[in-house]
Amino acid sequence: MGAAHDHPGFADPHYVRRRNHLADQARHHRVGDPSPHVDYTETEHRTWRTVHRALLQAHQGRICRTVEEARDQAPIPADHIPQHTEVGEELTALTGFSFTLAGGIVPNQRFLGSMADGHFHAVQYVRHPTMPLYTPEPDVIHDVLGHGTHLTSPLFADLYRTVGRAARRVHSDDALDLISRIYWHTLEYGLAHESGTTKAYGAALLSSYGELLRMHQAHIRPWNLHEIATRPYQVSGYQPVLYTMRSLDHLTQTLHDLLDDFDEDTRPRMGLPPLAERGLTGRPAPSTH
Repeated sequence: MGAAHDHPGFADPHYVRRRNHLADQARHHRVGDPSPHVDYTETEHRTWRTVHRALLQAHQGRICRTVEEARDQAPIPADHIPQHTEVGEELTALTGFSFTLAGGIVPNQRFLGSMADGHFHAVQYVRHPTMPLYTPEPDVIHDVLGHGTHLTSPLFADLYRTVGRAARRVHSDDALDLISRIYWHTLEYGLAHESGTTKAYGAALLSSYGELLRMHQAHIRPWNLHEIATRPYQVSGYQPVLYTMRSLDHLTQTLHDLLDDFDEDTRPRMGLPPLAERGLTGRPAPSTH
């Protein structure tokens, strides 16, 4: 895999210009407005096809059954990069969700809070073609194949809205940081026990060929709120620690128990230290979004 800064996507000026052009279209974009049409190149479509094919193989025996069922009914084509509207219109019919345009990292309150209204921030740029099975930053493949799969499922759509409603009720960095960490270690990188083994359900795992193949090399730990609220974690590269739920029913119950009544006092009420005591000053989980 190599270090993120060694990735060819950071060194290829032609790629960087293309990526930045697509990202710049999100400037001043209003949440809920349609995403602009992108004329993807044949090279970009070929990258999509390569990753789509590889992920179908990597999913076998490694992802939760509910996620597999959602993937199989998701409105996601195998042969080309879909437009946001192409997938979003069908997601809206299934679960009320749609994609809204992001150009990169979006502040936590906007990113998380928009989920309450059924809007998921997604980018349009594609990873570098020379390394199709690894990208140091989320791209359209991650957003559409990972989160688009989730948002086909009423179970997951409900959990995204639950995260969004909690984020809407708070404003402090401390409170948003905790919601972001809960989101990161569940809907992005979560595992669950199923049929006697540990399987992936998180969107970042579903869309990462390499991470799926090596997920059992990570330190897999039972869900522990105190740990995820206090330990640093890795944003680029493969995750060294993953947390597992007893089941997807346990995931649903845990997120509703934590987030349905989440407020500014949740962190101190649970005995969790504030950001300042841990030497952190900002959000620890800058994903696309």
